[in-house]
Amino acid sequence: MTRRDLQWRLGGIALTGGSCVLCLALDSSPLTIAFFLLALLGMPLMIHGKRVGQLFRAERRGHCNTANAIHTARARRPPPKR
Repeated sequence: MTRRDLQWRLGGIALTGGSCVLCLALDSSPLTIAFFLLALLGMPLMIHGKRVGQLFRAERRGHCNTANAIHTARARRPPPKR
């Protein structure tokens, strides 16, 4: 796992964890729904790491074939060292 991937995953953990703590602290508040949605947004970051960021960048640049853009980025990576 690269440093950048780890940063994305830690960001997802922080987003989900912080949102869950705030949901518990704001029990019976309408803000709980907003923090719950933030917690759900953090889940893909925890699981997929930097690939989520790569997907957002591909979407922002207007790629109509986002899956192909991600595939070519993965194909350009050097093979892992053993």
